[in-house]
Amino acid sequence: MAITRTLGGALAALALGMTTAVTPQAPARAERTTSQVRPLTWAECGDGMECAKLTVPIDWKRPGGRKTLVDLARMRASDPARRLGSLVVNTGGGATIQSVRSMPAVVSELTTWFDVVLIDPRGMGDRGSSSLVECATPPPDLTGLILRPGKEGWRAHARANAAYDASCREAAGAAYAGLTSWQVAHDLEALRRALGEQRLRYLGNSYGTVYGQAYLELFPATVGRMVLDGVADHTRTSLERWLLDNALTEERQLGRFRDWCAAGCALGERDAIGVFDELLVRARRAPLPAGGGMVGEREFLVAVREGLAPPRWPALAVALREAADGDATGLARLLPRPFDGPGYTSGAMLCHDFMPRVPGYRDFLAVESRLRAAAPRIGWIQGRYQLARCLGMGKGPSYPPHPLRVEGVPPVLISIGDTDDNTPNLAAEHMAAQLPGARVVRHGDGHAAYLMQGASGLGVTCLRRHVHDYLTAGALPPPGARCPGDLVARIPRG
Repeated sequence: MAITRTLGGALAALALGMTTAVTPQAPARAERTTSQVRPLTWAECGDGMECAKLTVPIDWKRPGGRKTLVDLARMRASDPARRLGSLVVNTGGGATIQSVRSMPAVVSELTTWFDVVLIDPRGMGDRGSSSLVECATPPPDLTGLILRPGKEGWRAHARANAAYDASCREAAGAAYAGLTSWQVAHDLEALRRALGEQRLRYLGNSYGTVYGQAYLELFPATVGRMVLDGVADHTRTSLERWLLDNALTEERQLGRFRDWCAAGCALGERDAIGVFDELLVRARRAPLPAGGGMVGEREFLVAVREGLAPPRWPALAVALREAADGDATGLARLLPRPFDGPGYTSGAMLCHDFMPRVPGYRDFLAVESRLRAAAPRIGWIQGRYQLARCLGMGKGPSYPPHPLRVEGVPPVLISIGDTDDNTPNLAAEHMAAQLPGARVVRHGDGHAAYLMQGASGLGVTCLRRHVHDYLTAGALPPPGARCPGDLVARIPRG
């Protein structure tokens, strides 16, 4: 799950041997929210939005305790006569409201039928908002454990994450204790009540699907129509199995890139995986020359991984061709740049939700050997990439993964992309199989497909038609529904 690539970057935003198993738990029960809901006061806040703040307890288990504020924004239905009610939207990852301000087309069509209510998770918020927590120390780059594979690199990364976590604790203060999706699900329920809706209509993308999974489990009686797109699977109790889903999906993504390239790309007649294999062998022997620098084996793997998001396929094809011809400058350009800015609490929440415990160095090496066996070309590096999120983070609130236990909810619509290596499609399938009555629509696009098709101005597509028919009329796609990759079809081949 590479959640930091949310919306394709366009919106900028556990058994590891006996010693590191996460014990499956019954889900924590829901807390009553009735008496805690305060009326919302909406005010114009620019970009055609009205904004409000939802006052909620830091900890819903202590509803009389200290409070925190959650940022909301509303885009009113364009035609009040056709309005069907409110639809709550979270776009995942970081700040939803700021993301939609920068690219309103991701959700604007939904205002044909709904008041679209955007909700930011705790710690995130609108620009200039007091709800937005900025951590003085940003997290280390997620490639750190890949590029510095030894024990000293492991320790250095842990120290960097600990400094990030400490700065977030200081910036958030008491509200840090509320950074879990269990709390956010209660915030969604409080919002439903504040909006006066009998049931929650919800569209969650990427990390927003984790909030949706928690809501389904905690408040089944008030679930309305729910769309989950780009599912982050919060049901794997085995961290190793979760890492394997990531690794296998990334390995298959290389094959999907090869298949795309075979129909025409900058590599010409050369097989993309063949070129990858050749360059990897060369990089293992000696770093590849890249202008004034060099690209070693691990830099090569990181660069290719960055290029496997479908919008970057043309750049990856060019970079592989040029590297095969002796110049790896294009690969060097694909490497992530150092982040210059504050950190945010979304990274801490992810660790509280997905990795409240991280294996030790030696335990992880054993896991990594098994990941290499299963995904030997490039998928295996996902183990280090994902653990880099949470290694060194301090002990905090937790809502660890557990099997989904849901009964009596209406059918949920789940969108799964064949080329989504951000929230792995294998993991999405695993979650969907645990949700009674869920209807899955597969498609050929990548992460955040519904939102990104809207942002790209595609209008009526197969996927968007299914989503709209479901949200407006409850009409489900037929079993086994499949849509084409409308975004992938538009990728220039160079």
